[in-house]
Amino acid sequence: MTERTFVDTNVWVYAVDEADPAKHARALELLAPTPDSDYVVSTQVLIEFYVVVTRKLAIPVSGEAAQAMVDEMARLPVVPADSQLVVAAMAGSREWGISLWDALIIRAAEVSGCDLVLSEDLTDGRVYGSVRVENPFAAGA
Repeated sequence: MTERTFVDTNVWVYAVDEADPAKHARALELLAPTPDSDYVVSTQVLIEFYVVVTRKLAIPVSGEAAQAMVDEMARLPVVPADSQLVVAAMAGSREWGISLWDALIIRAAEVSGCDLVLSEDLTDGRVYGSVRVENPFAAGA
């Protein structure tokens, strides 16, 4: 059985950004569609991805190309950031001592039934609520 996995923004960005070839290759490997892929994103991830790839990369992506990429990402299950999720993230932020934005990722993963979050922004191997974080770019990952 496949583990349902929430994919954080940084993984998607590395799939586009070639500035770090090892992370770029790893991201492409992770995101290559397979029959057992069960990936989830949130509206937060879609928005962050668009902003980062169009404004923060050394070689930015055009708005049109970035939107086409977001359209593809949006074919996955997308967790909307509603008021209940934001309030739950606020509580998680205080409980876990992490940023509100990171807690929003964790809460989105939880409500979508994910067991795992792929992210380099949170502590590798730590369990937050009901999900475990894995840094796919860590040594040995």
